[in-house]
Amino acid sequence: MYTPPVGFRFKAVFQGIDGVGDNDTLFQDVSGLTREIELEEVKDGANPMSAFKFPKKVKYTNLVLKRGMFVDSALVGFFDQAVNSYFNVLNLDSSTCDITISLLGETNEPLISWTVYNAFPVKWVISDFKASGNEIVVESLEFSYQRFKRN
Repeated sequence: MYTPPVGFRFKAVFQGIDGVGDNDTLFQDVSGLTREIELEEVKDGANPMSAFKFPKKVKYTNLVLKRGMFVDSALVGFFDQAVNSYFNVLNLDSSTCDITISLLGETNEPLISWTVYNAFPVKWVISDFKASGNEIVVESLEFSYQRFKRN
């Protein structure tokens, strides 16, 4: 009998970023592995009650990774470097990386994985600080990317 995999055991691996270790890639939430074909609708001139739909392009949402904040993080350093290189067109290639997200089985072996290509940082958010709370500080790292494929 087939048992669908659970979504709480996963890992992210970053290719192209120096100094990113295992602890720097522990995330509590990964979202944005979404692709959608945009359609263009063309009305039929002979029959105003009908229209044809044609594929236009594939649209990808941003990849969002959330985790407890790391004080000394090579990944956040990559974000900082990317922000600075946006103002220098010659260095944009150093601001991209490939990210592989793997869904893991019971023994932490990859069941399936997706590779996101040419990802570049677009947003970094840190959770609010509250004197009356006791929550862990969470940072969100958001990447735009060219495409992804299922491995």
